[in-house]
Formats: sequence, C-alpha cells, structure tokens
Amino acid sequence: MNSDAKPFGLAAERYTVALTPSGLKFENSAETTVLAAASEAHIALPRLCRNGTCRTCMCRMLRGEIHYQIEWPGLSAEEKAEGWILPCVAYPQSDLLLEVEPMV
Repeated sequence: MNSDAKPFGLAAERYTVALTPSGLKFENSAETTVLAAASEAHIALPRLCRNGTCRTCMCRMLRGEIHYQIEWPGLSAEEKAEGWILPCVAYPQSDLLLEVEPMV
C-alpha cells in the first residue's frame, strides 16, 4: 500500500497560482502539475514536451514552493537557486507567483 495515498474522500490541497505581469490566476491541486492546472483553467502557458526535458515551459517562480516527483535533468542547480522551474513537471506545495507570459 502506498503511504502517500490520501484516505478515501479526502480532497487534495489546493493552491492559487498567480501569473505576472498578466495578473491571471488559477487554482492548482497539489496532485496536478502547474502546467496541467493552467490548461484546465484555459490558460495556455508555453509548452512542448511536457516531461521536463525541452525547457520550453521554464519560468521563474517569484514566490512559493514546488516539488518534482523525480529529479528532472532540465534545470541546473544554479537555475533552481535563481528560482527557475519547469511547470510541466512541478507540483505546488503552496500558493505560487510565477513570472510567465501566457500564450495568445
């Protein structure tokens, strides 16, 4: 049995993701990647591979905390230290403020 599994009927944590400079916001479950939650909210963020390798979705996290399920090769330690994230494989652990321009 997976010790990370939530008891039946218990909802996942939900967070708010705000985008700057557009001011757009969307809700993001702790169990959904940032890119997938944006897509569900009809906000098109830059994307291509959706698996953390192409870096097309790379954006800067100005505030908040995320985690990756595995260590992704798409970012260097320096980029991570500067706040860069890969929304296609990032899961929120708090409300987020991202510096990214939605696609038109």
